Order: sequence, then C-alpha cells, then structure tokens
Amino acid sequence: MSNATSQFGIAAASIGICCTLALMRVFKKRDRRRQTKGFSLRVCQREELGKKAARFVLAELAKVIEKKGSARVIFATGNSQLKFIQALVHMPSDLWKHVTAFHLDEYVGLPASHPASFRRYLRERLFEKLPFSSVHYLDPTQPTSAYEKLLLEGPIDIACIGIGENGHIAFNDPPVADFEDKLMVKRVELDAACRKQQVGEGWFESLDTTPTHAITLTIPAIMRAAVISCVVPDERKARAVRDMMSLAKPETKVPASILRTHKHCVLWLDGGSASLLPSC
Repeated sequence: MSNATSQFGIAAASIGICCTLALMRVFKKRDRRRQTKGFSLRVCQREELGKKAARFVLAELAKVIEKKGSARVIFATGNSQLKFIQALVHMPSDLWKHVTAFHLDEYVGLPASHPASFRRYLRERLFEKLPFSSVHYLDPTQPTSAYEKLLLEGPIDIACIGIGENGHIAFNDPPVADFEDKLMVKRVELDAACRKQQVGEGWFESLDTTPTHAITLTIPAIMRAAVISCVVPDERKARAVRDMMSLAKPETKVPASILRTHKHCVLWLDGGSASLLPSC
C-alpha cells in the first residue's frame, strides 16, 4: 500500500483511501449486525500520523470541555505512542488545565523509576510537560479497587490507546481478554508474545528480565470511553490490524477486534500497519 496521506470516506483518488473503503466493505458484509457507524479507519503518512491523531484528540477535548467544563482522558504508552504524545506536547492549548488524566496499564514489580515503567514514561513525556488539572497513576502496589473507584467517579471522555503485536489493547492479551469483564482494573499474566514485544522495542534486555505480570484497565473500562483514538503505526502491527478486521465478529483471540463495535473509535494507521488490509 502507498504511504499517501488519506482519510476514510473522502475522495477515492488515494490508494490509502481506496484500500480503507475496500476493507470497510468487507467488514460490513461479514458483520452487519455488529457494525456501528462510529468506527472508522484513517490511513496517513507515517510522519503525519501522530500529528493528525493529536489534532483529533484536541478537537474532541475542546468539544467536551466546552460542553462540561472538564474532561477525563486515558493515555497509553509504548513506542507506538511516542509521535502522538510528542505532537500533543508541541500543540499549544489551554485545554489541559481542565483535564484529569489516567493511564492504561503498568508492570507489577517494576519501580516507578525504572526506564521501562509506564508511570515514568508518561510523567517525563507528557504529565510534567502539560498543565493537567490532575493525574492519577496506576500503582501496582495499591489495591486495584482504589483505581477502579477513581475511574468510576465520572465518565471517561477519551481513551488514547494502541494495539499490541498480539492484538491486545492495554495488557488484555488473548489468554486473559474478556469482553464482559466485571472489573475495571485487574492483575494479569502477560503472554509470551506480549513480553517479546517489550524486548523487541528495547524496553528490556531479554525475556528473562521482562516482568511476567501487570495491572491493566480491562476491555469494558476502555470501551466505556465516549471516544477512542487508537494510534497504530509500523509494519510489525500489520498482522494484528488485519486480524482484528478480518474476523467475522469480534473475538478475544484478537482483543482489539472489539473496537469495531465502539460508537466512536478512530483507528489511525500508516502504510506499514495497513499493508495487509484488502487492496482495491
């Protein structure tokens, strides 16, 4: 697929748009009952992906804050989110003073000072750089019920997430993913594919040094967000993207497939991550 900039639903002159339209036709044919008008794909040039997702999130934030005066937002971490977060930080806005921030998941047994800690990732790259109203860190040493209580104090307006190489969202790997989970936050065992991804991204030196457990927001907690912005760059995510869209209906073997049923979810892809989608 070409890396030409494209957006779902706009003139089909672009290869990226054409492939997106073709994919959505396939999806609608296979899954008419569960298709929602709110799910869409946007295929962008790699260098524009983070910026476009950031502009989208800021626009949605502006709508929420204009209506309610404040917003509650969840943020993910990982290499796939770096360009998106950098773009947010470099787009001047006075919206952040009205935003309460949460984060998606964290390793068990890893101190907050560790270079691979998601608390450190978000603190250094985002939370210390923008004037948030408040920030709630997911702390593995505290009861998950305490964080769940914070989440349930109000609606979640936006969730900024990604997709793992094994199709996970947050640390809901296929063996532990549950679309009907009764919990908002839970402790999970990480599967081998997830742990290998962390090594491949350079966060840990080997599989032996990679944590085996984490705490994570569950799939219902993520799906509770009014808007989901899912940023998925890189060819290494292409198989997960293909699998989430090719299933006849969402299945926990590809946890991200549940996003197809969300009322307002945008899946942001580049040429690499979209490379295995149906062509024109």
